Amino acid sequence: MALRIIADSTADIADRYKDDVLRVPLTLYFGETPYIDGVTIDKETFYNRLVETDELPRTSQASPADFEKLYREVTAQGDSALVITLSSKLSGTYQSACIAAADYPNIRVIDSLNAATGSGILVEYAADCARAGMTLGELAEHLDKKKKDICLVALLDTLEYLKRGGRISRTAAFAGDLLNIKPVITINNGEVSLIGKARGSRKGNNFLNQKVDEYGLDFTKPLLLGYSGLSDALLRKYIDDSRALWEGQTDTLDTVRVSSVIGTHAGPGAIVVSFFRRHG
Repeated sequence: MALRIIADSTADIADRYKDDVLRVPLTLYFGETPYIDGVTIDKETFYNRLVETDELPRTSQASPADFEKLYREVTAQGDSALVITLSSKLSGTYQSACIAAADYPNIRVIDSLNAATGSGILVEYAADCARAGMTLGELAEHLDKKKKDICLVALLDTLEYLKRGGRISRTAAFAGDLLNIKPVITINNGEVSLIGKARGSRKGNNFLNQKVDEYGLDFTKPLLLGYSGLSDALLRKYIDDSRALWEGQTDTLDTVRVSSVIGTHAGPGAIVVSFFRRHG
């Protein structure tokens, strides 16, 4: 019996993990036209549409039926599966996964309490643990503890998209947009939280570095950098500015473009750093 890893499409993972993870896509709408995330719309097409339209796309959670289709396939092969979803405080996708799993004793569901590259590195770590031979029960218990060590810090170009999507208050968005301030956010206990503001990209990059250094980075576990939009130029500049953080610590610095559903709320121009907190 193999242990499979299932994640919804909002979890951003490095290309080298793609073959290790089964996906359940969410849906987004431009107007009344539905697009299946990563299936009928790719990331580049999405970000082109996002910057061209004045109307914010709508996003829709994955349904229990979407999950059950994969559960049936896994079960038919005689395998078990560990499912990792977007934070239950940001989407009903976790609930859908649990409803579908009710009749499947070989399926366990974990609420990542995170998003994007944050839930992505939990998925990557789960894949590493499954390859190392952990059982379903062992892995579910282990991830419930390790997910608390995940840090996501993101520098956004604007809070406008989070405001329009109802993820933060208008007051918080106004405070961020005032004087061309670049907001810095994190995911705290499963919810989006504004933790700082920086004027301009350079000060924003310095703020990110300060937070990464403050939390402490465990280089023995997955680390992932993300960007939203059509160009990774801002991320490349950040990597260059923060070279002291990574040099000599890791041979692989994975980067990824943030998924369409999360990009709807973050907007273009974001830089995201996700890592496991170091202890001791």
